[in-house]
Amino acid sequence: MYGEEVYMINLSNNFKIILDSKVSKNYIVTIAIGEQYCKDWENHALPSWKVYCEKFDIGLIVFTNDLVLKEDPKWKKATWQKLLIGKTLKNFIPDIDNICYLDTDILISPIAPDVFNNFDKESISLVSLRKNLPYNYNEVLKKIAFFRNNYYDENYPLDSALFISIPDLYNYHELDPVEDEACAGFFIFNVDEKSELLYNYFFEIDSNINSITGGGDQTHFNHFVQKNSRINWMGYKYQAIWVFEMASKFPFLYKTKGSNDNIIQDCIDASLLDNYFLHFAGSWHESQMWKSFKYNNFNNLEVLYNNFLKYTKIRVLGKPLGIIKPK
Repeated sequence: MYGEEVYMINLSNNFKIILDSKVSKNYIVTIAIGEQYCKDWENHALPSWKVYCEKFDIGLIVFTNDLVLKEDPKWKKATWQKLLIGKTLKNFIPDIDNICYLDTDILISPIAPDVFNNFDKESISLVSLRKNLPYNYNEVLKKIAFFRNNYYDENYPLDSALFISIPDLYNYHELDPVEDEACAGFFIFNVDEKSELLYNYFFEIDSNINSITGGGDQTHFNHFVQKNSRINWMGYKYQAIWVFEMASKFPFLYKTKGSNDNIIQDCIDASLLDNYFLHFAGSWHESQMWKSFKYNNFNNLEVLYNNFLKYTKIRVLGKPLGIIKPK
């Protein structure tokens, strides 16, 4: 295969096993290439990931260097290189079973269940970016556009690729339309079943690939996996999108412009009590707010949630108790 000799150089130095899986052989894997990317992930996301992985015996691995040398004509930015992680890790961890790939800017809730439960090894698991959302998709996009225009940049337009339809998205890239679009920062696959498929696709695409995301993999990844694999569409809670959450639930945060860490922390906490994986995808100011998240309140969130479950198990009879007022 083209590029394999270049690709296979010193790969053992490119990733770090933070946690090993003793029984399940399931792993969460991320790519944090660049000192600042790695530092941000370690400071803000990693603590919640470690707690989650230890809870369910899930291994945890981070790639910190390119998997393909930049001199290779098939080299592409880090988001593409996640297609190579399955085959790479199989060479070093022969009994690895399933991988959940996560972007570094995802926080995991203390209430999240095991993401590998009921996983179908013949499918690739994705979360739709457009369908089965707890919001009206077009309405939440209008809110995002309005608040960005009102608080961030008065030149931000309402009419932009933010509203591109699914058929137009794929047609723009000269690809046959498929039924949906997932945010490619989260997907699950079985190493034996899907690694070769993903690996081979990486080497079909040249470095000069043009995409609506500035050379990123989002649209091409979606097109390829939906055309070539059965898809297991998981619920929104497994990849809640922060810009949707903020525009719908916390629009007052636009006024802060990221300057009030305490308020941002409270809103992120509230979102983590509603969702399992919270993704800060995007390049606008909202998507940087995960860097305000501090782990020190993480255990308190789990206690609060457990107290809520315990409280709501009290039998409700609807019996009048008279006027109840705060003390």
